[in-house]
Amino acid sequence: MATTSFPDIPFDRFPAGRALLSDGVHDLDHAALDERIARLRTALALRSRPGAPVAILADNSPEWLAVDLATQRAGLTLVPLPLFFTPAQWQHVIQASGAQALFCADPLQGAALGFTELIDCGGPLVLCQRPAAASTAVAAELDGVQKITFTSGTTAAPKGVCLGSAQQWEVARALHQGLGALGIERHLCLLPFAVLLENIAGPYTALLSGATTICPPLAEVGLSGASGFDPQRCLDAIARYQAGSVILLPQMLAALVAAAAPGDPRLASLRFVAVGGARTPARILATARERGIPVFEGYGLSECCSVVALNLPGALRDGSVGRPLAHRALRIAQDGEIEVRCPAAHYLGQPRAGGGWLATGDLGHLDQDGYLHIDGRKKDILITGYGRNVSPEWPESALLGTGLVAQALVVGEGQPWLGALLVPARADLTAAQLQQAVDLANRELPDYAQVRRWAPAAPFTPANGLATANGRPRRPLIQQQYADRIATLFDQTEHAS
Repeated sequence: MATTSFPDIPFDRFPAGRALLSDGVHDLDHAALDERIARLRTALALRSRPGAPVAILADNSPEWLAVDLATQRAGLTLVPLPLFFTPAQWQHVIQASGAQALFCADPLQGAALGFTELIDCGGPLVLCQRPAAASTAVAAELDGVQKITFTSGTTAAPKGVCLGSAQQWEVARALHQGLGALGIERHLCLLPFAVLLENIAGPYTALLSGATTICPPLAEVGLSGASGFDPQRCLDAIARYQAGSVILLPQMLAALVAAAAPGDPRLASLRFVAVGGARTPARILATARERGIPVFEGYGLSECCSVVALNLPGALRDGSVGRPLAHRALRIAQDGEIEVRCPAAHYLGQPRAGGGWLATGDLGHLDQDGYLHIDGRKKDILITGYGRNVSPEWPESALLGTGLVAQALVVGEGQPWLGALLVPARADLTAAQLQQAVDLANRELPDYAQVRRWAPAAPFTPANGLATANGRPRRPLIQQQYADRIATLFDQTEHAS
C-alpha cells in the first residue's frame, strides 16, 4: 500500500454556491465530494486485496476525480488507463502495474480485461476486481507511489512513471502561485484525465485556487480518440461554460485559430490558455493572440509530474517555454541537453534513483533572464501535434512486417498525423497494394501511431548516403532530400496517396 500526503484543500476559497466539480449537469460542492470520497474508500476496502493498485478506464467526469482523490486519501496506487490505448496496451499496463481492480463505465469492458467480480460503489462507474485466485502480490516498489502514469507509448509497451502524491500537489501549488492573481473561477477540461498534464495542471490547480473544475465528457468539448478534434464544438463549450482557463495541445490550438474569427465572442471569457505537449510554432502563437486567445506556452515531462517551465502573465517571452516553476531547477549539459532536478521519479520495474538531475532527451538553452528555449531532441522520438510520443521504428516495423515494404521512414513531428516514405519490396507493386500494406500495418497500431498518408521513395542505401553501413536509414539526410514530398503528406488540401 502506498503512503501518501493528501493536501488540505482550501474550501474557504470557494464562495457559497460555487461547485468544486461539475460535468455541466451535476455539481459537487465540498460536502458532496467528501461524502463521495468516503463511499469510494469503503468500496475499495471491500476488495479481496484492499491494498493492491486500482486502475481506472473512463471518460472525464467528476467521478474520475473523486476516484483519484479517494485513492490518495486511502494511500492506494491509481493506474489511469488512457482510452486511446489499444486493448493490448491496456493489458500490458494492467499486468505491469499489478492492478487488482478497475473502475470503468461498463462491467462487460471490465470482464473483458479480466475483472469479473463487481463491488458496489454506488456511482456512475462500476468497480470490478480480479478473482482472488488471479490476484498477484503488491510490489514492494510501489510503496509511496500514488499514481503510475503511462506515456502514450513510444512503442507497443508504454513505460509507467511512478509518482507520489506530494510530487503532484507540489506542481499544482507552483502553478497556483503563478496564476492565482488572475482570479480564474472556471477551468474547463479539454484533455483526458489519464494524461498527466490535465490531471495536475487542471483540477488540482483549480482546487487550490478556488476555481470550479468543469469536466464534461470529452466528446462534448470536441475531442475524440487520440487525435480527433472538432474546434467549433470546443469553442461552443468554452462559451457555454464561460471558461476562464483551458489547457491545449499544439494541434488543438492550431485548429482553434483556424476556426475562430478575430474577436470571436466565444473566446471572451478566457484569461489563461496553456499550450504544451509538443513544440508550438511561433506563427500559431502569434495568430492565436491576434484572435484574442491569451495563450502561454510551457514545457514538461511525465517524469517531473508534468509542467517544468511555463510562460505566465507578466513573465512572457516569445520563443521560449517560460521560466522554470518556482520549485524546479534546470541546467544545460555540455552537449546542450536539458537536465531537471527531479527527485524520486522512477519508471515502473526499474530501481529507484536517489534523486538528482534527470536527463530529458531534449536540447535547449537558458537565456540571460532564465527563460528556457527548446532547440530540438536528442532521440528519434516523434511528438505529434496532439502531444503523443511515438518511436518511428514502431510503425516502421509494422510496415516492414507486411512483406510489401522494403524500407520505411515515418515522419510527423508536430503534425496532426503520421506520414511515411515507403520503398516497395518489389518494383511491380502498385499504389493500391502499398495502401493495403499501410492498412494492414495500421490494424495493429493505436490511432496516434497509424500512418495516414504516404509517398513512394527510392531505396535508402549506403551508396546514395541515405543509409548506414548496416542499413539503418539516415533520417536527417532522407528528410532533407525528400523535404518537398514530405511536406505534401501534411498538406490538408491534399488527399492521401
